[in-house]
Amino acid sequence: MKKQIALALSIVLIALTLIWLFKNRTQDELLKVMPVPEFELINQEGEIITNEDMLGQVYVVEFFFRNCPTICPIMNANLQKVMYEINDDNFSVIGISIDPKRDSVEALKAYKNQLKIENPNWHFTTKDRDYIFNLSEKFKIYVEEDYSNSGGLEHSGKVALVDKNGIIRSRFNEIGMPILYYSALNYETPDGKIADLKGEFSPEIDWLIEDIKILLKD
Repeated sequence: MKKQIALALSIVLIALTLIWLFKNRTQDELLKVMPVPEFELINQEGEIITNEDMLGQVYVVEFFFRNCPTICPIMNANLQKVMYEINDDNFSVIGISIDPKRDSVEALKAYKNQLKIENPNWHFTTKDRDYIFNLSEKFKIYVEEDYSNSGGLEHSGKVALVDKNGIIRSRFNEIGMPILYYSALNYETPDGKIADLKGEFSPEIDWLIEDIKILLKD
């Protein structure tokens, strides 16, 4: 009985220690990747959104396209979870369409309505194709044409986290390596090793939420 009580007390102590450590983490523990590339985009309301406009906001940047048949619905569903969990006027999401020919301002507005996203801080944006592809290279997030699939385009499931000063931030993984960007995909197992569109786990989304909270509180 005494051993069981001691074990229970040890578990509680470890849990309280982990909570304390999380609450006392600071921005200094997050990696500074690079300044966010300069951008000037047009959102679903026809408004111009620039990196200068976003100063003072913590935000996530994703590359997507409206007719994406695979990972985009998963990414946006997971980012909706992030938006719901954060629930802060100083947090935003910028989705950059890599299919500007089909993703007009009007189409993006309809897409936002289709996803039932009411938060005004979520911007689905567009610009001309060459500008978007060059911007993805500056972000170092993979985007490419791929006519072997029904969408005709291919892109990474990674998203960038930007702090209030316009610096892309990230964290180190469990073995001390920088992840640079966060995966917005689902996985088969909690360790995030095997991507699965129908997977139940999205460990890097949990990391993303933790790190957004840190950037907002400092």
